[in-house]
Amino acid sequence: MAKVSVIVPGAGAGKRFVAAGGKIFQPLNGRPVFIRTLEVFVTRRDVCQVLLVVAPGNLHEVRRRFGSQLDSMGVTVVAGGATRSESVRNALAHLSDQAELVCVHDAVRPCVSPLWVDAVFAQAQRAGAAILACPVHGTLKRVSPAGVVQGTLPRAEAWEAQTPQVFRRDWLLAAYATGAEATDDARLVEATGREVSVVPGDVRNIKITTAADLAIAAAVIDTLPR
Repeated sequence: MAKVSVIVPGAGAGKRFVAAGGKIFQPLNGRPVFIRTLEVFVTRRDVCQVLLVVAPGNLHEVRRRFGSQLDSMGVTVVAGGATRSESVRNALAHLSDQAELVCVHDAVRPCVSPLWVDAVFAQAQRAGAAILACPVHGTLKRVSPAGVVQGTLPRAEAWEAQTPQVFRRDWLLAAYATGAEATDDARLVEATGREVSVVPGDVRNIKITTAADLAIAAAVIDTLPR
């Protein structure tokens, strides 16, 4: 298996999370969300590096509260930027020379099975780029800022992107060298003309955006396939 550097962006402002403290620090069945996420990757033999990206304002707290634990896990902490793309770009400057593939996985997406990681890593090695995603089962409406339906989108073509998203090192570096911004890495790679494969994911791989999401994560994390 190719060696993989894993970038874990956790520098978001978390404005939709109303509980006290940043959402990456929220306890999930006894351990902070971001620690739960890191644990998925730090023991993998194919992972040569894990880079945790946190907001500059959280660097001191992370190092004070979790520095020794992160050191023992072999995790390097990187200061993030004003946007997600800036944060990932900052981490890319610290890539290990061993890395052939680069994985980007949200710090607030702790409910990911090692089996799903296996699948997306393997597909990225075959195809050069792969992401976890789930088909959308509901009906999607395009809605105006005024709250009026403008049309119905074809459900058969719609998938919700998840992470991990995994790419050949040179493909991802080239995509970020353009200076473009996007809400996920696959969009930047797509814009360079590269094809991105989809590996079917699972709805339990939830991104924690609100306090309700945290409750769902707590309910499902122990049901994941191992």
